Amino acid sequence: MSERVISDCPGGLISLGAADALWAGLTTDSAVPRTSAAFTCSPAHAQAGYVLLGGRVVATVKAGDGQWSVPETEVRRAARELNAVEMDCQDLVRIGPFRGAPKKECIEGTLLRWRQRITWDLQELGSPERAARREGAGPCHLAGIDWRRILVEQTRDRTERTWWLPRAVVRLLDAAEHAETRWLQAARPRQTTTAVTVPPSHDQQVRATDGQTSPDGPTAPLRPYNGELQGQLYSVLSRKPGTSRKVAGWTCAICRTAPAAVLDHCHEHDYVRAPVCHSCNAQERPDHLYSNDIRVANRYTRLFDTHAADWLRHWHRCPGCRTRTTLPLPHLAAWTAHVACRSLRPTHRDARGSRARKPCGVLRVSWTGSQNAPRSCLLTVTVDFCPSGEHRVLAQVPYREAAKQFHTWLAETAPAVAAAAGPDRLDDLPTRSRPVIVDTSSEGLALF
Repeated sequence: MSERVISDCPGGLISLGAADALWAGLTTDSAVPRTSAAFTCSPAHAQAGYVLLGGRVVATVKAGDGQWSVPETEVRRAARELNAVEMDCQDLVRIGPFRGAPKKECIEGTLLRWRQRITWDLQELGSPERAARREGAGPCHLAGIDWRRILVEQTRDRTERTWWLPRAVVRLLDAAEHAETRWLQAARPRQTTTAVTVPPSHDQQVRATDGQTSPDGPTAPLRPYNGELQGQLYSVLSRKPGTSRKVAGWTCAICRTAPAAVLDHCHEHDYVRAPVCHSCNAQERPDHLYSNDIRVANRYTRLFDTHAADWLRHWHRCPGCRTRTTLPLPHLAAWTAHVACRSLRPTHRDARGSRARKPCGVLRVSWTGSQNAPRSCLLTVTVDFCPSGEHRVLAQVPYREAAKQFHTWLAETAPAVAAAAGPDRLDDLPTRSRPVIVDTSSEGLALF
């Protein structure tokens, strides 16, 4: 990448060491933990021409004295954006591990690739060689964020461990990856090759299948999604050349702020719902997913209470679900546990001694049969991790009864969504719903 010299920059240029100190001082009160060496510690590499701070790309320049520097105004702007982020430490997104662990050579270099970097680092924690290399290397960060301080590790059956980060941080890191990809595409010379290579996972977002470079620069505005893919089948659309580039050009159809990264689709009917960001794509997923068993996380309060209308509208972008005025089986099961059985859930006095009472344990719902045989499908709602040691079955709800209750609740909660649904719109629907996909690995969480 060519070196640039800026002699007259608003706010002036400051050295990398001064930028580290400024960044640390400005973000002292940030809800998101940040590192004190955002510009001088790996994976930051000023010679690449930029440094990532939160979701922003800050260009680095070579001043007249040959020292690498950054514009002070850009550091302050990035700090203001990070300080504005609100983080709920209980609202977590699983980030791994999944099958297909990244190889070391796949994550070397300056590109963020934050999921691969975290996976590699955590999988190597027990390696003496890794520990020796880390000694004296300084803090490890991603886009100026000290992810180690907020990483949550959970275990299941004392055998499998999983890693989780707060949703706000996942959004930030996804935004950083997206900004980095678009910045590199704009900075890459049109006629010559460059030493900086966009990672394969990002190629899907910024290149079409024919391998041509996207003409859009980093300042090209993302466009809102207005139903352009309505009624299209994911199995067909996902194979079309240029689909991934088109997805990367939209904003997330749910939060309407982050750049879209994937196509969310209904796994029962195969219809595309909308392009969404990684965070929203993970929000509807359960903490644990087995062949016929899900755990209902606290974030379902958002899905079915505070932002219910937005999520219901999104789920009913699938013509199959909209026509039958229902949800895919795992969604309906989660709704049944969280909403229909809410009054049945026992409570316990808060351990801190206050008079307030907390809901008992963690809800879990399992089912027998499938949505293709509604007469034989039965949902069983239970409570796990009861503080008093109880494990009780709250309710057993037949599928048809759960669907009927959902119809009534939908009409009260989201009248506009309910008005657009109904059995009179059967054109072009599949003659038979696809069977629920079993996914015990949690890699694809295909039930959702």
